[in-house]
Amino acid sequence: MEQAWESPKVYHRPMRTSALFSLIAGAACIALSPIWVRVSEVGPTASAFWRVCLAVPLLWILFFSLKTKETKSLITQSPLLLVAGIAFAGDLAFWHWSIQYTSVANSTLLANLASIFVTLAAWLLWRQRPSGLFLAGLATALFGVVLLVRASLDFSPTALLGDGLGVVTAALYAWYLLSVKGLRDRGAGTLQLMAATTTITAAILLPVALASGEALLPESAAGWLKLLGLAWISHAAGQGLIASALAHLPAGFASVGLLLQPVMATLFAWILLGEPLVALQIAGGAVVLAGIYLARRASSQ
Repeated sequence: MEQAWESPKVYHRPMRTSALFSLIAGAACIALSPIWVRVSEVGPTASAFWRVCLAVPLLWILFFSLKTKETKSLITQSPLLLVAGIAFAGDLAFWHWSIQYTSVANSTLLANLASIFVTLAAWLLWRQRPSGLFLAGLATALFGVVLLVRASLDFSPTALLGDGLGVVTAALYAWYLLSVKGLRDRGAGTLQLMAATTTITAAILLPVALASGEALLPESAAGWLKLLGLAWISHAAGQGLIASALAHLPAGFASVGLLLQPVMATLFAWILLGEPLVALQIAGGAVVLAGIYLARRASSQ
């Protein structure tokens, strides 16, 4: 999916081998999330709930045990925290449904359009005019989306719906990132913010999952292990590793490195799920990644 947790842009920092490893490992962890969702024994909304619910205790334990310097209270920021939780709940729910309807490759690539939506929102809401390079990246990414959608028409009758849900996912994640940026600008720390927003997201998704009529509880021990993998490996470890890496890597390099996530997700789906890739889909994916790269490079200048 999904982009990882973003941190403030950092320029001219020396690259560390450990940070590079954390970036790659974090991208791999997050890339496994659509695999867990696809093989889950519960419904898409329910798996989104368990993804955050099971991660909540781990995140709070980490926050209180690591003795971080994040001491600023988030109580005064509760309205913006709620907005972030709503956006993230929508992002996860729509993305998990997208994974059920279309290919892992398409759902993951389209969800990564979030960075483009962030810049578009800044343009529309705050009149921050984008550069020519960003517009070139946007046009390139849109052309790639057209190719992906065209490939989906031959994939299955539901794939086009899944692609649409992937685009909605990207828009919701952009909303979430903008909310997080507002909280970070007000002094909130990364780990504290992850724990708080994950808690709120779980509280929002529980009634939605109950109302959906989906299977809420897995039928076997293996089903619980899959949910734990989704929560602890993909959500907590993946987001945590990337948040750590971004603090020690040049912003430009890190933004490109995060593009490993949809590539890895596609490879995992091919190896673990036997999900086929057609030439048009590969071409569309490459074009989308090129567009996202150009857009992120423009945003970091």
